[in-house]
Parts: sequence; C-alpha cells; structure tokens
Amino acid sequence: MVKIHIYTDGACSGNPGPGGYGIVMEWVGTSYKKEFSQGYTKTTNNRMELLAVIVALEKITVPEAAITVFSDSKYVVDAVRLQWLSGWQKRRFKNVKNADLWKRFLLIDHAKKARFEWIKGHNNHPQNERCDRLAVQAAKKDNLLTDTGYVSGPDTLF
Repeated sequence: MVKIHIYTDGACSGNPGPGGYGIVMEWVGTSYKKEFSQGYTKTTNNRMELLAVIVALEKITVPEAAITVFSDSKYVVDAVRLQWLSGWQKRRFKNVKNADLWKRFLLIDHAKKARFEWIKGHNNHPQNERCDRLAVQAAKKDNLLTDTGYVSGPDTLF
C-alpha cells in the first residue's frame, strides 16, 4: 500500500491579518515530494492551519493510500483525534469557529481517512520548518487571495 506523509503549517501576520499555508507531501519510501503554498489577504492562523490540511488531502489522487498528516496545530489535531469534530457535527456546527472549513474537511477526510499526528512547532523538524517558511513566504506575496469564509467580528460565521 502507498504511504503518504503530509506536513502542514499555517501562518498569519497579525491574527487576523495576511496569512498563508505551507504543505510538504512525501511518498514514503521514495524520493517523490511535492510542496504547495498560498497566501490570503485577511484570515486567521487557525484557518490557515486547517486549510493546509484540506488542500493537501484534496490533492491526493492515489486510491487506498495510507495517509498520515503531521501538524503543529493542536487545534486541528485535537479536533480530529479527541473527536471534537464529532460533537460539532452533532450540534450542526452551531457556534463553531471555521465551520465552513470543517465541513469542507469532512467531505475530503471521509474518503481519505487520514491519521493525524501532532508535532511540536519550531523544534527543528525539517519538514515542519519548511512548511513554516512556505506559509510565511506565501503570506508576503503579491498574489494574495481572499479568504471568503473569514468573517471579522466576534467569531461569527455565516
């Protein structure tokens, strides 16, 4: 079975502020690796952490791959591993931050069934450090996108 490791990170200059995500994807046992990043004009760090995971999972086209996501985001990893996400689903995401992204995550994760592992950020982990650099660089680029799901204000989403 194909094994894929996904490393992700999000960054934000200000929170909210310009932000970005970075992704490193590796096909375990080979030298095959891909990197992705994108920046947004105004967003939050948690949104970028979660969006990185979503985009990475959406890019996988290999059926039946064993996928492990490595993230330094306790928010993302705990939501999945501690089953916060299940509770949010049962409450139909009422009063849940980033509900738009969590719903998008559920659509892709259902098919991929990824395993999640937390890694300590800024701890000299090569792939995590690379993701951080990609995310920070993406947030500083000129071609920033609009995070249409981000809503300013007291944590209200449509």
